[in-house]
Amino acid sequence: MAGVNKAILVGHLGRDPEMRYTQNGLAIANFSVATSERVKEETRTEWHRIVAFDKLAEICGEYLRKGKLVYLEGRIQTRKWTDKDGVEKFTTEIVAYQMQMLGAKGDSDGEQKQDRPAPPPRQNPQPAPPQEQPRHDDDIPF
Repeated sequence: MAGVNKAILVGHLGRDPEMRYTQNGLAIANFSVATSERVKEETRTEWHRIVAFDKLAEICGEYLRKGKLVYLEGRIQTRKWTDKDGVEKFTTEIVAYQMQMLGAKGDSDGEQKQDRPAPPPRQNPQPAPPQEQPRHDDDIPF
């Protein structure tokens, strides 16, 4: 039986996506997302490294900004590399394959702003009667 490696996150961006491109022109976006949970009187925040590739990376780079609330799906991946001093390093990240922006349009924190003025109450205007347009044979396309 095959295993399952799936991460689902809903959180706020900690920074704007950092865009890079490979020599072949493949877009790569790196950013961080914070998820929080409240346990008794304490709020615990966990930071997640996110990487997106290709078209999703380009979308993330264009539309996501620090503070934006997002829904992400991806897989957990641990990478190993050797730094310039020859020390082996490890990092764990989420390789995103789906992203959905959440919250109200234009909001960076995903919540409605409280300082916006309320819209004026709507009157119940009577709809205007339909206007009869004279028909001309020249208006018929055939």
